[in-house]
Amino acid sequence: MHEFLVYTISGITTAGIYAITASGLTLTYVTTGVFNFAHGATGAFAAFAYWQMRFDWNWPAPIALAVTLLILAPALGLGLERVIMRRLEGTSDATKLVVTVAVLVATVGVIQTIWNPNEFRTTHELFGDKFSLGSIDIPYNDVTVLILAALVAVGLRLLLYRTRLGVSMRATVDDRSLAVMNGARPDRASQASWIIGTQLASLAGILVAPKLNLAALPLTLLIVNAYAAAMIGRLRSLPMTFVGALIVGLANDWVVGYLPKIKVGAQYLSGVRDVTPVAILFLAVLLLRQTKLRGSAKQRTREISPTPTWGGSLVFVGLVIIAAIAATPILGPGDLFSSTKMWGVGIVALSLIPLVGYAGRISLCQLSFAGIGAVVVAHSGANGAPASLILAALVAAAVGAVISLPALRLSGIYLALLTAAFAVTLDRWIFQLPAFNSIGKGKKFDLFESGSLSFTRFGIGTFNVNSSKTYFVFGAVVFALMALVVVWVRRSMFGQRLLALKESPAACETLGMNPRMTTLAVFTLSAGMAGLGGGIYGAALQTATPDTFQFFAGLAILLTVVVGGVSSIGSALFSAIFLGMPITTNLFSGSLTQATSILTGLGGIGLGNNPNGFIAADLRPRFDALRKFPAVIGVGVALVGVLYLLRTQNAIGGWFLVIGSMVIIFGMPGVADVLSARAKKGLVGPSAVSSDGTTVPVEWLGIGEPVSADDLLVLDRKLKLPEVTGVSA
Repeated sequence: MHEFLVYTISGITTAGIYAITASGLTLTYVTTGVFNFAHGATGAFAAFAYWQMRFDWNWPAPIALAVTLLILAPALGLGLERVIMRRLEGTSDATKLVVTVAVLVATVGVIQTIWNPNEFRTTHELFGDKFSLGSIDIPYNDVTVLILAALVAVGLRLLLYRTRLGVSMRATVDDRSLAVMNGARPDRASQASWIIGTQLASLAGILVAPKLNLAALPLTLLIVNAYAAAMIGRLRSLPMTFVGALIVGLANDWVVGYLPKIKVGAQYLSGVRDVTPVAILFLAVLLLRQTKLRGSAKQRTREISPTPTWGGSLVFVGLVIIAAIAATPILGPGDLFSSTKMWGVGIVALSLIPLVGYAGRISLCQLSFAGIGAVVVAHSGANGAPASLILAALVAAAVGAVISLPALRLSGIYLALLTAAFAVTLDRWIFQLPAFNSIGKGKKFDLFESGSLSFTRFGIGTFNVNSSKTYFVFGAVVFALMALVVVWVRRSMFGQRLLALKESPAACETLGMNPRMTTLAVFTLSAGMAGLGGGIYGAALQTATPDTFQFFAGLAILLTVVVGGVSSIGSALFSAIFLGMPITTNLFSGSLTQATSILTGLGGIGLGNNPNGFIAADLRPRFDALRKFPAVIGVGVALVGVLYLLRTQNAIGGWFLVIGSMVIIFGMPGVADVLSARAKKGLVGPSAVSSDGTTVPVEWLGIGEPVSADDLLVLDRKLKLPEVTGVSA
């Protein structure tokens, strides 16, 4: 009984911390319609800032706490709202989710840049003394946590239902225009929501930090456990959110206390301690009735999904393979070996395009499916059998189908949280399992072979791809084939159904389409592709640990694909190059080791301005215009060829080749623009060019500026009149 009371009191304290952070998350969602995946990351940043002031600079605790909660946290919340969240108007729910994931990734990268993750740090509770209640010692800090949780609950209730600001907050997200007509100030309400939400996340981060070593990723993911409490509250009820926090806190501490006492199968149950809150989140998402998502009313979005042509797609994959062949002799042995993994990353990125880009379904567990595929290849392809890749795709597809079955009725944040829970469960438990008997008492099966998988690269007979050069080209060919599969999906009737499902599930059902079967099919296809990519990725690395496929690493792939343009196969190539090649490692080694995370996060944050990604919205139209100037393309290709030949003769360095080629390639559209402008100034076509360089239709000549002599000649040519020389305007 004594132990039970100790674990219960500890669990109630944990529940208080979860209640505080879950309340901030619920407040932000209820009042702005944005589910903030970065909530835990902002709490982690505040915990590190508090440690810096309190323990490194030796500030008094009240001053450090006041600066963190009253200055730093409000500034951070205000910055999030003004710089990022305000720009998400007119974007889909999927884009809003991805932007908050980008904030999470960037924040973790910033934390690990400012505070060296290899240094050991600890922080202390606000109050260190205890008092006795019978035979139980209760820390004053635990009582403080409970008092703070109660104050937060009462304060938020009064704010939302007893103040004009709170009513304005709730009204704005339901109908912004109507709220404005009734005197509400939406921008002010949104700013207040983000400031208060960030303050609560910061308070929770400071309170939970003493329970573990101060580390960015564990602290971020620990606060993610509070998502289960928010789900039990169905993201709208603060009292039920507190009930959910109590359930999560008690269950977590009871499992931590009593699980080690179980002797039978203890080695297989040890991971349950780390996934208890995640399991509750999983059950909450599945079993509780979904509420209507805030701010989910249909609105016109700024997102497009262009249809790729077969001709352009074949040119694209052909160039990918040619570039891979050309790159093998000029990359150094170390860089070439490191770059072989890019094609596995690229295939996992391709798997996101049908699911996220076409169907609008967010999955945060694609790298987990890749891990499943890698396990299958490692165990079934010991002799380098290529058939193991097919088996990996089939097994991952089967797992994806099973996961998608309970997810068929889910969408938006519910689906994202479900897939996140699955990914974290694999990370913390399944991939960590020790060897077990596969059939009866036969041979033991060890998922990750006591911590590290070994791979044999593929081959048939005497032909194999063991070397880095051959495997690099092999990976490019597989990537090209998978890219064509994605193009086929987009151009097929199945692709049309996916787009319809993204636009309006209700309209799909009205027209007789089965949205659930379509969702099941696209989840299965996406998981199978990710499993195949995992096999390619693992064989490229030749050894892999469970950390290779962790949840956080998968977020970077999702972000780079969306930043590039989640409806374009070019975004998968961008993801492969950015994450798979040692570009940022070589550029920032020793000075900014978290550059990849920071740059990826910053790119995702910019989606509010350009939700279609820079490849689909910016690069593709500019390069499409090049087709009118084949001479420019020819000269550009020739110049790149010259640089390549110079590199093969060691006349220039590798970085000179890369930078020079990028300047030439991305400079070609600019040259085309100049030629186009010169052609227009040369009076070619039925328009003129104004003084600022813009094209003016002939119908508008003389309205914005006085008519010039060149304008008269344009009119003559448009009307097919004989040219008259010597006439001025």
